[in-house]
Amino acid sequence: MDSQAVFDALETVCQNNISLLCGASDLPYGAVAERLVTCMREIQEHGRALEPVVASFTAVYHHYDFDEETPGNGYRTLVKVLLSCLLHIIHKGRYITGNYNGAFFRADHNTCEMEAYCSALCQLRALLHLAQRLLNDNEYGQLYAQHDVELSRRFVQEYSSMHKACFYGRCLGFQFSPTLRPFLQTVVISMVSYGETYGKQQSGLGMAALSLLTSGKYVIDPELRGAEFERITQNLDMQFWKSFWNLTESGFITGFNRISSNPVQVNLTLTLPPVPLRLPLASDPRLSATVSPPIAHSGPGPVHMRLISCELRQGQDSEELQAFSRTDPPPISVSHLPWVQKQPRSPWLLIHFHGGGFVAQTSKSHENYLRSWSKELNVPVLSVDYSLSPEAPFPRALEECFYAYCWALNNCHLLGSTAERVCLAGDSAGGNLCITVSMKAIASGIRVPDGIMAAYPATLLTTDASPSRLLTLIDPLLPLGVLAKCINAYAGVDSRTLQPAVESSSLSSLSRDTAMLLSDLTYGASNWIQSFLDPMRPSGGARPQSQRQNEARRAFTLSAAPNSDGHLDYPEGFAPLRSECLAFVHQTSCPIIRNPFVSPLLAPNNLLRGLPPVHIVASALDALLDDSVMFAKKLRAMGQPVSLTVVEDLPHGFLSLYQLAKDTEVAAEICVAQLREIFEKPTHGLRKRQKLEETFQSTNPSG
Repeated sequence: MDSQAVFDALETVCQNNISLLCGASDLPYGAVAERLVTCMREIQEHGRALEPVVASFTAVYHHYDFDEETPGNGYRTLVKVLLSCLLHIIHKGRYITGNYNGAFFRADHNTCEMEAYCSALCQLRALLHLAQRLLNDNEYGQLYAQHDVELSRRFVQEYSSMHKACFYGRCLGFQFSPTLRPFLQTVVISMVSYGETYGKQQSGLGMAALSLLTSGKYVIDPELRGAEFERITQNLDMQFWKSFWNLTESGFITGFNRISSNPVQVNLTLTLPPVPLRLPLASDPRLSATVSPPIAHSGPGPVHMRLISCELRQGQDSEELQAFSRTDPPPISVSHLPWVQKQPRSPWLLIHFHGGGFVAQTSKSHENYLRSWSKELNVPVLSVDYSLSPEAPFPRALEECFYAYCWALNNCHLLGSTAERVCLAGDSAGGNLCITVSMKAIASGIRVPDGIMAAYPATLLTTDASPSRLLTLIDPLLPLGVLAKCINAYAGVDSRTLQPAVESSSLSSLSRDTAMLLSDLTYGASNWIQSFLDPMRPSGGARPQSQRQNEARRAFTLSAAPNSDGHLDYPEGFAPLRSECLAFVHQTSCPIIRNPFVSPLLAPNNLLRGLPPVHIVASALDALLDDSVMFAKKLRAMGQPVSLTVVEDLPHGFLSLYQLAKDTEVAAEICVAQLREIFEKPTHGLRKRQKLEETFQSTNPSG
């Protein structure tokens, strides 16, 4: 994308709109036209100020890539997002100049959209200013301000006070693939609707009816939707996020996923009792190491897993495996399925750790792509349902995943595999666990996996400032407030002790009863319908859109100036819009987050040396992109085998969305290709290792 051509087109569009609206006296919509002129002049001013800034980034951002063949880092992404915003403005501006005199032209609607993008452009300008500070203050090639505590503190402070609602209303998801925008709108509307009903004592039917009524007004009024989403993402507690994201575990959604995904012949949930295991040492399989069951926080306890296999293989129907099964209906039996032909054990085994910020979801919500992997790779998949935070903080999840990995090595014959090749795979938090489980295997002296495929992994569990972390100000799926809550929960910090007293604008006080919702919905629907019939009629909710927009703009401007609270200084004459709903984001300062088994990017080389080949698949629009880039660079500098692939136009968590769009399907196929490369790559000395392990098993049958 030629940035110079984009800025030239923006200048032309702004000038054409201003000339059209100021030069013709016979145009209708007088007040609306004045608003549009004011907006276009603001956009023009932002564009002129941003042009040299973008040029300065494009001149240097390639120095922060992993390599020449893998362009991707937070600086590139910020420029890409800005240009995407400008392209939307250019498209809308050309539409206005071409259709302003049309009989069906909705002047207020188009003006509101242009004002929304003007607000978004203002905030993106502020983000690029913050990125300039990072570029100037960080060491050459470094993307994180790991040693600049003050800069990271100010980044959190800026996030807490900056206006974000514009990114969740009319501009929602403008930076992502167009095919995903309807899905993102559904998620945001669902979240704000769920937020209004969250905590209310309602029957299931009453809750559904209330959510339906609530969602209607957020469809009609995008500004209201943006404001509510901003409030919810900034200050609701961890239990809200756990309960909302765990909705993906509901019977309806999982049932639909199973219908739409690949059928499998084996889908067993297993529970392992907490008994010690013995495994051969990697250096000398004649010797063994003892692996204790998980004990952190709550003492010894079981580990839950799910076995998925597209084909029934030897061992998977054994009575020994069935003894671990907790599947309802009863586990699979060949005698009940005489038409199923049992296949020999696979030489491969895939062990999976799911994402969810360490606080939500299980293997059930990731079944859709796990079924696909099992079929495409023809491999058994063992997915670990580790305990979640904040009830079970670090290191419980790591202990359970490591224990499950060790048990799988000892009992691969029950899982339908000979484990000649074992691969770990995971997304987000699961990617972190893949790396740290492998580190723990190295430290314990046992066999390490043959490879890791980590999708958008979290390798630095802090709120340290980085260019891609700045995306948390505009990302509807991973806002900084939510990211900080997940990190602190995993670190064992009690979020309840961090929350300030909730003011009268809290969730409960803002919730309305059913009658008020009906009234709002009826009034909003009436305005929405009338906006089509009467182009001069405002298209908002209770107040005209122009009034709401102007009030918000005045309020933001009054609070935008730098003050004694320590806001970053911005160029003279410019300040970002400020929010009336301040966030309380606790900066991650707990020493645990610096533990290398929490943040592997901070691990010393001796803990990372010996890792298997690591294949990272990241997204250019993910707030965790710089985690992946810096971790891949660190491994490469050590001489460790590593690859990095950066996909475009997709959000964090794209694996769970792979059936929604062609772009997510392509990204999922890249993950499968990396897994296949791990499985198909020959291993030197494999037969010798297998023979020694067989000797160990014959002389040590227990465990």
